Amino acid sequence: MKKLLLIVPSLHQGGLEKVCAVTARILQPYFDVQIAIFDSRNIAYDIKGIPVTDLHLPSRPSKIGKVLNVIKRGRSLSRLKKKEAIDIAYSFGPTANLANIAAPGRARRWLGIRSYMDMGNPRQIKLFARFSERLICCSETIYREVVEKYRCDHACTLLNPFDIHEVRQLAGDKEADLPWQEGRILVSMGREDVVKGFWHLLKIFAVVHKNLPDTKLMILGKGEFEEYRKLACDLGIDDAVYFAGLKKNPYPYLKKCTLYLLTSYYEGFPNALVEAMALGIPAVATDCMTGPREILEEKYGILVPNMDPEPDFNPDNITAEERTLAGRIVSLLEDSDQMEHYRKMALTRAGDYTVESYITKIRSWAE
Repeated sequence: MKKLLLIVPSLHQGGLEKVCAVTARILQPYFDVQIAIFDSRNIAYDIKGIPVTDLHLPSRPSKIGKVLNVIKRGRSLSRLKKKEAIDIAYSFGPTANLANIAAPGRARRWLGIRSYMDMGNPRQIKLFARFSERLICCSETIYREVVEKYRCDHACTLLNPFDIHEVRQLAGDKEADLPWQEGRILVSMGREDVVKGFWHLLKIFAVVHKNLPDTKLMILGKGEFEEYRKLACDLGIDDAVYFAGLKKNPYPYLKKCTLYLLTSYYEGFPNALVEAMALGIPAVATDCMTGPREILEEKYGILVPNMDPEPDFNPDNITAEERTLAGRIVSLLEDSDQMEHYRKMALTRAGDYTVESYITKIRSWAE
């Protein structure tokens, strides 16, 4: 059985972190799997039974600190690879990739590009292409750009795995504790991060709520959301907005919702979108770089134009694009036939992202 080392900065809430944890679990029957992590505090995902090595090298703010971290992480990983006789070292995201490159040894290097934002650093992508045996892209869009711009003939696409049965099972594990007993709930899920465009979400919802007073909005994800809470108050919708925080099992909350909204202007492959669709929740998403277009294909859900990436917390400034999207949402919520159509399409599409296809690809690459 080949030894597979998964390298990740942390296992806090986040897309690449979740994929790393899921990868470790589902590959255990086929590989001797272990995880190397730079900082093991606040682990949000189930890695029970998986050996974890904490390098105790969390992120550092200064440029010198970052460079020293790469060197120290590389040395620690090199020792670990040698000690454990690792066959394959698969890293998730830029900082883990740099450490993987800095760790010489016999192990095959697989480097993962997890977000389109990573493509904004061409020198880094060239480095990844040069020093990897496989450059694993989480979307077809990223893959095509890597091949065309960097002539990387060992790039490949690996779409995120989803255990749809487990998502549905976890959704029924308990009853979600919500502040409302009735009403239609719009939901978005993600950590507090400017790329998620949550200020757009709140302004759009303010217009929707004015037209459909029974609607509510829930945001699931880690963060204080202080600016967003203030914006909700300034918009006069604070009693209809629930910042639910980080939930280890968010699915009972998702299950209660009527419509999933994604307002990001950058993504890699948005896990939460597929998970919501697996629960039969119709989806409306910005056509951002990357992910939603590949998932929705303009037929499994509604794609809308990407919006201004510049944060704007002025409650008096609701843009034409925000009002247009709000109108689209109102029309959808008022059309029961369309809602049922997109509910069925969501379920159909979610079934395409199987754990089995993910495992098959990795096993074939490891041969």
